[in-house]
Amino acid sequence: MNTKPEYIPGTCNIGPKEIKARRNVAIISAIVGVALIILLIMLNADKLWRLTLFFPATSVGVGFQQWYNEFCVAFGLKGVFNFGDIGKTYSVEQKEYFQKDRMKARKMIGIGILFGVFLTTLFYILPV
Repeated sequence: MNTKPEYIPGTCNIGPKEIKARRNVAIISAIVGVALIILLIMLNADKLWRLTLFFPATSVGVGFQQWYNEFCVAFGLKGVFNFGDIGKTYSVEQKEYFQKDRMKARKMIGIGILFGVFLTTLFYILPV
C-alpha cells in the first residue's frame, strides 16, 4: 500500500477516508454473507436460495480489492479520483490515465464476480 496517498493512474485513486469506506463495505458485506449462510441453513431453505449468496460474496470480492488496492471501481469507471473528504472528486484529465483506470476497474469487477461465483458454487454444492 502507498505510504503517501497520491493519484497513480490504474493503481491508486482514493485516499485514507475513501479507503476506510471501502473497507467498511467489504466487512459489512462479509457479515451479511455469513448471516445469509447461517439463515439459509437454519431455515433448511431450498437450495436455489443459496444462489443469493452471489451478491454479498461479489461485494466482498470487489470491496476487499478496493480496500487493498486503494482503488475505487466506480471512480475508475467515471474517470475521477479523491484524496480528501468523501463526496468530493476531481476529474482525470488525461485520456490515457482514464483508460488505465477503466481497465483496472473492469479487472477488479471481473475478479470480484469470479470470487462471488466461486463462493456461491461452493455453498451450493455443500451437502448441508
